[in-house]
Amino acid sequence: MEANIRILEPTGILDGTQAEIFRKEVDIALEEGVDVLLIDLKDITFVDSSGLGILVVVLKKVRACNKLLYVCSINEQVKMLFELTSMDRVFEVLPDREAFKAKVAS
Repeated sequence: MEANIRILEPTGILDGTQAEIFRKEVDIALEEGVDVLLIDLKDITFVDSSGLGILVVVLKKVRACNKLLYVCSINEQVKMLFELTSMDRVFEVLPDREAFKAKVAS
C-alpha cells in the first residue's frame, strides 16, 4: 500500500501570525487521511519561539494520529534553533526532498 503523502511549504517567517494558518493546514491534511507529512522549510527565512511552538504542537498532533512527520531543507538559523532547543533530536530532519523520497521509499 502506498503512503498518502502531503508536503507543506510555509514561506517567509514562521511566527505567531502564521501559526494558526499552518496548524489548520495540518488539521486538514490529517482529516483527509494523510499518512506522511513533510514540512519543507526551504522558503522559511526565520523561525521564532511561536513558530517553534507550532511545529511541536503539529508533531504531537501527527504522532497522536499514528502518522509520520518529517522536516526538510532547514536553513542555518532554523538548524541552530533546533540544536539549541534539542529539537533536532525530536524531529526527523532531512537535508532535502530527495532524502525524503529515499526515506519514504525504503
